[in-house]
Amino acid sequence: MTMELDTTEVAAKTPDHEQPWAELGLKEHEYDRIRDILGRRPTNAELAMYSVMWSEHCSYKSSKVHLRRFGEQAPHSDALLVGMGENAGVVDVGHGYAVTFKIESHNHPSYVEPYQGAATGVGGIVRDILAMGARPIAVMDPLRFGPMDAPDTKRVLPGVVAGIGGYGNCLGLPNIGGEVVFDPSYAANPLVNALCVGVLRHEDIHLANASGVGNKIVLFGARTGGDGIGGASILASESFDDTKPSKRPSVQVGDPFMEKVLIECCLELFSARVVEGIQDLGAAGISCATSELASNGDGGMHVDLEKVLLRDPSLTPGEILMSESQERMMGVVAPENLDAFLAITAKWDVETAVIGEVTDTGRLVIDWHGETIVDVDPRTVAHDGPVYERPYERPAWQDDLQAASPSSLPRPAGGAQLRETLLQLAAAPNLASKSWVTDQYDRYVLGNTVLAQPENAGVVRIDDQTGLGVAVATDGNGRYTKLDPYAGAQLALAEAYRNVATSGARPVAVTDCLNFGSPEDPGVMWQFAEAVRGLADGCQTLGTPVTGGNVSLYNQTGDVAILPTPVVGVLGVLDDVARRTPLGFRETGHAIYLLGTTREEFGGSEWAHVVHGHLGGLPPAVDLDAERQLGEILIAAARDGLIDAAHDLSDGGLAQALVESTLRYGVGARVAVPGGIDPFVFLFSESQGRALVAVSPDTDERFVRLCAERGYPNQRIGVVGGAALSVDDLFDVDLDELRRAHESTFPAAFDA
Repeated sequence: MTMELDTTEVAAKTPDHEQPWAELGLKEHEYDRIRDILGRRPTNAELAMYSVMWSEHCSYKSSKVHLRRFGEQAPHSDALLVGMGENAGVVDVGHGYAVTFKIESHNHPSYVEPYQGAATGVGGIVRDILAMGARPIAVMDPLRFGPMDAPDTKRVLPGVVAGIGGYGNCLGLPNIGGEVVFDPSYAANPLVNALCVGVLRHEDIHLANASGVGNKIVLFGARTGGDGIGGASILASESFDDTKPSKRPSVQVGDPFMEKVLIECCLELFSARVVEGIQDLGAAGISCATSELASNGDGGMHVDLEKVLLRDPSLTPGEILMSESQERMMGVVAPENLDAFLAITAKWDVETAVIGEVTDTGRLVIDWHGETIVDVDPRTVAHDGPVYERPYERPAWQDDLQAASPSSLPRPAGGAQLRETLLQLAAAPNLASKSWVTDQYDRYVLGNTVLAQPENAGVVRIDDQTGLGVAVATDGNGRYTKLDPYAGAQLALAEAYRNVATSGARPVAVTDCLNFGSPEDPGVMWQFAEAVRGLADGCQTLGTPVTGGNVSLYNQTGDVAILPTPVVGVLGVLDDVARRTPLGFRETGHAIYLLGTTREEFGGSEWAHVVHGHLGGLPPAVDLDAERQLGEILIAAARDGLIDAAHDLSDGGLAQALVESTLRYGVGARVAVPGGIDPFVFLFSESQGRALVAVSPDTDERFVRLCAERGYPNQRIGVVGGAALSVDDLFDVDLDELRRAHESTFPAAFDA
């Protein structure tokens, strides 16, 4: 531009000056609205702020009208201490402890630069948890990629896994669970979702607001650089299109060692009670931190932007405001606590700059060397952005998709074909052992991990004296959701709920990451609206409030959207982690029980997907009352020591649960197909509300009585023991052969 510095005074005098609003991801009517709000054109710095804060990623402008359901329909919960709207939700878990947890996405950056995209996804969610006043204690990563054998998957997956492992391992945080799923729809648009769990005492909860006139605004942590500029507005607001290189901006660069120091520094600042409010710097950087802190507090803030410490002195004021450089926090500090605050950051060798203070003007004013470049009402930036009621309608193809039932597909008949199908599914990318991935993550650092992958849920001890702990599971099935978005979202919730209960924990709260295509496509928007409706209704039935989460839209390449993928995380409480239930069979002679009802349900199943490349029909039926009942049985059985092992039934059905249960500790099993059921349906149906448990002879009678008292279907189908998985009168598979099939898929694909 021709002028040296675009101040508010210059902006008022040059109303016709052309600005790159379209390149920054704004629509023309949005730019016009900004001009109306300000009564003039925005300065370049103001335009930068509005563009990132009004982006889909930061403002939820297309999803807000639907997300309100989570608040309006939230079930009452005595455990909920902080709900939606803060950096993360906080739940009371007993003994004065609280747990905070949240899931977010870093999808597009992880395609552009897999290592740093995934690494900074972990770093960002950890800082969200830290900003609540909590010590981060574990992470999880649900991942989705294109076909395993696609060349681009071989570029993206190893980089993403290395980034997650590299950052998390350096932080010293155990990675206790997640998923790795493959589908052609995720080619060129992987999903990299990251979840973090933190623990704190009730009295240590911190919120993101700037209150107290005269309190100082302090920026501390890493210096601000040129990495990640525009990431929130451009990267997360448009789909990839090779004709528009401007839609592929730079990805943030992470430094996990700086983050580790920042964590310890923040925890000492909290302990010293020298912080009034705090916000991490993630998407939209300083633009987000200043506008959100100001609008959540007394409404006024003055900042001298030149006081921000820079890695790159050539950055313009607008670039400084937009930069998404990692490992930064913004604190609100009372003047009388400033010296103590600075002493602590100095002790940890964390660079710190006092860049402004809280005012009573109701304005966010940012100066650059004495000249005003931003003068806005912070609410208009952070909270009062555009809200769209996007048109949505059931796609014309939905009826045909649901009519394309898998019932006519050829099925295996006889023992040899059933055996071959079991081995084929056990080795399929979505069902094969993920140890190639998870062995790159430290699952046991800190010494409090009780269960981790490949278990049903990750379980972490919180308190050594009481044994108090939490369990977390994430789940989501894009194929189910494409067949029926309402039911698909509930199935994701039900599976995560079931996984937590199967570990012995009591489910108490939900976080979600809603990954969908373009909201400008009415069909995609219908999928989104239906999924949110299903999830809100499901949470109400199960009594598990949504505490927060993330929406990731524009996940598509050209006109092809990903499978609609709501990923649901459920948090559960274990009063004593010694009572948790592991996944695998261990004791010869224990009875194997199948809980729940098996129906002929193959719509969206792994069998249809792997064997026939088929997607059609309806997903398995949802019965959330049955899920809650099953959960009560599994939790009570764990508490009373009635079961030795448990595994939920989901993708791949009973066959896959048996594969994983026998291979976990290398102890086989013999099962029999009950009379009156097709062996194929018995083994491969994906009916929900089911679990597989191993029960000792000493507790067998009490366990059956527990199920009977609740009227829950249960069948004794076999016994633990031997060196093979045997299905009576049909086939045997030696565990060594089964292990080779199950564990060779990932090394064969990625070790070369």
